[in-house]
Amino acid sequence: MSRTYELMFILRPDLNEEQVNQQRKKYYDFLKEHGADQVAINVWGKRRLAYPIQRFQDGIYILTNFTGDGSQVAPIERDMRLSDEVIRYLTLKLKNDLEIEETVFSQASTYEPKPKPEIEVNSPVEEVQTENVTDTGVDNEETQTPETPEVAEETGETNEAVVKKEETVEA
Repeated sequence: MSRTYELMFILRPDLNEEQVNQQRKKYYDFLKEHGADQVAINVWGKRRLAYPIQRFQDGIYILTNFTGDGSQVAPIERDMRLSDEVIRYLTLKLKNDLEIEETVFSQASTYEPKPKPEIEVNSPVEEVQTENVTDTGVDNEETQTPETPEVAEETGETNEAVVKKEETVEA
């Protein structure tokens, strides 16, 4: 019985375009040799990992869908486990069979990393002014604190004078 499988694997981020395309071709051929009917490989590109894997913060994600009898899963996982280029892999057996458009390898279907966007350095920075809010709207004396010594020194008053001043204002 032919089932549909989904295989996601992550390659090391330091691989160049040629090495990534070699890995794609290698696993495509591997699945075909082991009896997979339809094989579709989609390169998602370099993405940030959720947590470090083998000291890597990024990885090149590749999604593979294929149909087969299941005998392909163990050999390809063994090959990925022994490979230095693959840092993580996961194979799922899908409940519903999907229509898979088979990948055709040609010069046009190669992995090319996306260029990094350019950032403008001379963009103006807006300054945001904030207002100091002194009245909290709470009349509880325990929550009110006297001014700090720095503020009291600026006004020339001591903390005790500031507290007495606040008590007279409240009364």
